[in-house]
Amino acid sequence: MNTPTHTQDDTAAQAAQLIWSHWQSGQVLQALPAQCRPMSRLQGHAAQALLPRVSGRHVLGWKIAATSTNGQAHINVSGPLAGRLLSGQVFDSGAAVPSKGNRMRVAEPEFAFTMGRDLPPQTAPYSPAQVMQAVASLHPAIELPDSRLSPFTEAGHAQLLADNACAHQFVLGPASTADWRALDLSTYPVQAWVEQGGQTRYQRAGSGGNVLGDPRTALTWLANELSGLGITLEQGQVVTTGTCMVPLELEAGDGVCADFGPLGQVRMVFSA
Repeated sequence: MNTPTHTQDDTAAQAAQLIWSHWQSGQVLQALPAQCRPMSRLQGHAAQALLPRVSGRHVLGWKIAATSTNGQAHINVSGPLAGRLLSGQVFDSGAAVPSKGNRMRVAEPEFAFTMGRDLPPQTAPYSPAQVMQAVASLHPAIELPDSRLSPFTEAGHAQLLADNACAHQFVLGPASTADWRALDLSTYPVQAWVEQGGQTRYQRAGSGGNVLGDPRTALTWLANELSGLGITLEQGQVVTTGTCMVPLELEAGDGVCADFGPLGQVRMVFSA
């Protein structure tokens, strides 16, 4: 009677091992092999859940992909996707983030939250108020996504989930000292610019409204997505909620600054 479960576990483990080995080698897959290719959201999550084990990394937090209609259309999915932020891939503001092997080569300014207490699975959905009460701090952040699937825009939601929702590198800015809870994050403006050799190459603007309408809405979605999967959103974990502007195209050697005004800044260098 346990055979189907073992088979499903073996299939998920095979997918996770294959994804991780390609991350390590820098190679890409057109698709996961048919024998271990996830075909549903739950199968994609099952493969992703084994990435910490096969990689030897631990989960520092979560990312949310496709939190705008444009982002969803770009990767051909119907809604957001959750992925794990793994140790060894999270940097502090000002860090030199290696560009080697990064095929997407974009930076995404994002609102990130650090959890102050656990949100365990529960039957009823968490309300936005319940979720925000569990938050300890807000941070400006930059995500540098990537994928082992090529073309990732045609992989579909199940395989993208197995590929950790394109989670790759992440830069966490300092906790904001402003009274951010009093602000309307749905209309909050964000500016960013890309520099090369001390000269600004270009600038871009965005807003919290590009993140499922409000970064707090995205965080609530993530808490309920994990709850439905039987996963606790843990105290101390960071959640980065999705890009608040069109992603910033990068070249090796570029510096990036995302300016969240009174909420602070976050910087990085896309090192050669």
